[in-house]
Amino acid sequence: MKTYKAVLFDLDGTLLNTIGDLAEAVNAAQAAYGYETYEVAEVQKMVGNGIRKLLERATPQGEDNPKFEEILQYFVDYYMKHVAVKTDYYPGILALVEKLAARGVGMAIVSNKFQAGCEELRERFFATQISVVLGDEAGRQRKPATDAPNLAMQRLDVGVEETLYVGDSTVDAKTAENAGLDYVLVDWGFCPRAELEMWHALEIISDAGDLLKYFA
Repeated sequence: MKTYKAVLFDLDGTLLNTIGDLAEAVNAAQAAYGYETYEVAEVQKMVGNGIRKLLERATPQGEDNPKFEEILQYFVDYYMKHVAVKTDYYPGILALVEKLAARGVGMAIVSNKFQAGCEELRERFFATQISVVLGDEAGRQRKPATDAPNLAMQRLDVGVEETLYVGDSTVDAKTAENAGLDYVLVDWGFCPRAELEMWHALEIISDAGDLLKYFA
């Protein structure tokens, strides 16, 4: 089996279960402006393309709402104050990244979450294991564009053939394929397994430890 020197991880739905805090922030923003709130399962269907798209989907009239920018900022402010209330590692993730770090595997987070949110979560959950974190920020196209994975590989000093991409969604599958990367999908995240099976992943895993075989 081919092995790799580096891994690019999606964040939400792959490394961390963040949906509880995301839903709380969406609902806080909606309620503050007098709009209806959502069940967690409903919010889960809205995520994956960055917070602007998330709030566009959640807010009546979307970006055409005259208060949209205020609602978006309310969400960001609330989320940053409550970023890790309900958020936690998925089973086996902490052990996985610790073992990968011990093997000298280069690791990066490549996410559509806004950059400040990514950095805060990395600091809280992966401060000693993952040094490279690339989220959504001005001047860089969001996934499935290849800006972030390409920059992550540059910072890790690895090539496409040396790098494995790991994610939980169709956005991740598209990103990996656009970047020419081999990839593995996980079935514990925000996307139904049936949707993942439509793509060409090396495999779809249910146990984080299954990734270790890809790294010598």
